[in-house]
Amino acid sequence: MQTSLSKYLLPATLTLLLTACASDQPAPPEPEPIISGELMLRESQGIASLGDNWKKGKQLTERGNVLVREGQAKITEGNRLIDEGNRIMRESEETYKGIKK
Repeated sequence: MQTSLSKYLLPATLTLLLTACASDQPAPPEPEPIISGELMLRESQGIASLGDNWKKGKQLTERGNVLVREGQAKITEGNRLIDEGNRIMRESEETYKGIKK
């Protein structure tokens, strides 16, 4: 009889002890609240970073627009030179044909 009692009593006792140990863990410490000045500083640094990025983007856009305008001017000049070259070649061919007759 004693064997069957200890057979059930020992696991029950161990279960109670383990449960009691598991429930006595201290709660994790709460983080310190952020002082409002620190929060404002952190937010202002983030906003300043956004402003810097915006300025960089604006500068890149302006530089790109300048390059496009310069490119368009070069294309226009290139087309003018092609037209003038074609005109000169055509006149030369016509003059040559007139001489051959």
